[in-house]
Amino acid sequence: MGWLNIYAAVYSDEHQSILDFSQRYGKQLIWIGFAILIALIITFSNDRIYPAFAYVFYGLILLALIATLVFGRVVNASKSWIPFGALGIQPAEFAKVATALALAKLMSSYGFKLHGFGSYVKVGVIIGIPVLIILLQNDTGSALVFGSLVLVLYREGLPGWFLTFSAFMVLLFILTLIYSTVTMLIVIYFVAILLFVFYTRRHKDALRLTIGLAGLSTIIYLVSEFFHIGLKPAQMILIPLLVSVFVGLIYAYSNRLKQVYTISIFLLVSIVFSFSTDYVFERVLDVHHQKRINDLLGIENDPLGWGYNVNQSKIAIGSGGFWGKGYLSGTQTKFNFVPEQSTDFIFCTVGEEWGFLGSTIIVFIIVLFLLRLLKIAERQTEHFARIYGYGVVSILFFHAAVNIGMTIGLVPVIGIPLPFFSYGGSSLWAFTILVFILLKFDAERFGAY
Repeated sequence: MGWLNIYAAVYSDEHQSILDFSQRYGKQLIWIGFAILIALIITFSNDRIYPAFAYVFYGLILLALIATLVFGRVVNASKSWIPFGALGIQPAEFAKVATALALAKLMSSYGFKLHGFGSYVKVGVIIGIPVLIILLQNDTGSALVFGSLVLVLYREGLPGWFLTFSAFMVLLFILTLIYSTVTMLIVIYFVAILLFVFYTRRHKDALRLTIGLAGLSTIIYLVSEFFHIGLKPAQMILIPLLVSVFVGLIYAYSNRLKQVYTISIFLLVSIVFSFSTDYVFERVLDVHHQKRINDLLGIENDPLGWGYNVNQSKIAIGSGGFWGKGYLSGTQTKFNFVPEQSTDFIFCTVGEEWGFLGSTIIVFIIVLFLLRLLKIAERQTEHFARIYGYGVVSILFFHAAVNIGMTIGLVPVIGIPLPFFSYGGSSLWAFTILVFILLKFDAERFGAY
């Protein structure tokens, strides 16, 4: 299906043959042939080599990533390709496989438990090193994929509050870009108070603290106005909030309430994070990332500039209606209105030519595929295989969800392929290796490593 949609995405009257190897669909057929060969090699390999040489594979791919920084070729402002003649290999795609194997090796090692600072540091190093190198290559999209491995950690014992807190931080980052700092500080405080009431049931104490902080803010305002200090509204609220953190720590110590310790730290981290959002957005993110996020959130409206890709993608998908325009009949596709339509935006070809019905079927197939892999991962008898299996599911899920989401304007454009659909040899081979190693483990799951 991916191959046929790539053919539709770049189809022209001058190159009608689907076996034209000068075109992307012809090259993709070659990549598919090699992918089948890779699958066969893995199928007939010894499954013990993957846990035995996991760290070796990981080390080799790190060397490849470093070599890419030195000898790599710049494509779309990202230095992430190693050239081989007219072709190129993207090591970052294979780094996902190597990292999943190394993470499985670490977490399945004797005596390892995902508990305590030391274990989190080890996991963070395994995931963080390739992320750092890939970020140096200016390939933010590929680097973000590694964040999906947090789902593996959750399956292996990572506390649920960590995922909840991470989701809250993402939401806080987005809301801070939309609303003022004063508004967000007030929201953060009331979230902390609600958590305090939920865990302690001490409504009166929460009310006293809130009234006290409101009074302190009023006093700070009056002092600032009387002495012409010129404090900003955010500073007038920040000082009482920092006081509330201090009061919360004393309260937790006096009443021996561990939950209040956690809530106080949560409040402090959220305050610091909220104030650092603008700095990160302006100083850390590239301009094109800023523009894409602003366009997504409606802060800026630039349909002919940074928002052009997504705008044209939504037009293409919407024009397909319920039934679609028919195979090879997509006008948006034929006239190249959608950039990168055979790679990052391949799903808009599906939407235009196959409509809502075809898009729904494709999404349904992807979901079934992921659920099947999840079942295979869960039934593994060895820890290494199960942990690796969850790594496979996490990576594929992130790719599919983000790729489809960015074509319909739900997430920022970060430039990652749709598994087994988008054009590209490196991504296709990496996804093939990911899946078939898991299938090899499943075929041998009753044997011992």
